[in-house]
Amino acid sequence: MSFLPQMPKLIDQFGRTVDYIRLSITDRCDFRCTYCMGEDMQFLPRHEVLSLEECARLVKIFVNLGVSKVRITGGEPLVRKNALWLFEQIGQLNGLNTLVLTTNGSQLEKYAAKLKLAGVKRVNISIDSLKPERFKKITRTGDLSQVLAGLRASIHAGFEGIKINTVLMRGSNEDEATDLVEFAINQKIDISFIEEMPLGLVDHSRENTFVSNTETLKLLQSKYSLLPSTETTGGPARYWRVADSHTKIGFISPHSHNFCESCNRVRITCKGELFLCLGQDDKIELMPLLRQHPDDDAPIIEAIINSMKIKPKGHDFDLKRAAPAVVRFMSHTGG
Repeated sequence: MSFLPQMPKLIDQFGRTVDYIRLSITDRCDFRCTYCMGEDMQFLPRHEVLSLEECARLVKIFVNLGVSKVRITGGEPLVRKNALWLFEQIGQLNGLNTLVLTTNGSQLEKYAAKLKLAGVKRVNISIDSLKPERFKKITRTGDLSQVLAGLRASIHAGFEGIKINTVLMRGSNEDEATDLVEFAINQKIDISFIEEMPLGLVDHSRENTFVSNTETLKLLQSKYSLLPSTETTGGPARYWRVADSHTKIGFISPHSHNFCESCNRVRITCKGELFLCLGQDDKIELMPLLRQHPDDDAPIIEAIINSMKIKPKGHDFDLKRAAPAVVRFMSHTGG
């Protein structure tokens, strides 16, 4: 493969530098979380999914274009056969400062130590409830004890950062906000609350289940001494430090506090679709280019650079719409 010398950084039409990619390596998952996918999902045939070699090639191209942070997502990335190989291939790339995994935690007991050796620096684990029966209801198939075992394995492996990701939904788990924060404090890890996003057709009204992070922050401020922080992990979360603890609380608020003005990221689906915004349909198809030019990266590089011209200013989420902002499920775009 050939690389162009002195490749430019990725700067969009609004002057924002893109230095962070989120790459989904599978649309499959062993959970069926109610806010993420339908109960009876139809998954992609293998030939429509990027090979792990193609995933590695794309990451190398983006890193050569100035991307310094890569997050591997799914579906559940660790259910992908030989996924560890990909982490080993990209974990030591020159110029890649941060390799992160977003996971449901089901496979971490087996893979945490190996992922740390491969170069993964941080792990985000989705935990929406600490009550086993409720956890099973939200995930439809998940086993909380298995996830907690994965969390313990991750703590033991010694990642630079471990964070719980939680989506609060009214009538489901909104009463667990303080319990989840207390759990994070006791485990000496971080937690982020993510507002439910209107992606994909689900079996509930998101307007009725939506819990604003403004509401959650107000609740937590009544229980804890929270100190505003300028810390960042390179993503959209805004953080608060819990006084006298090792824990910070992040809030990802696509509805109540739009963060588009500082967007530094793009997403690549397991089909090789380069989405320029989570909440818009603007995209570039990279898979055909990868397969038409197996030994020449120049066409892929040109397409990625040109894609910056169509990166939108921001998303347009509106919970009052009858239809979702984007019909594709979160599991399609990458968690």
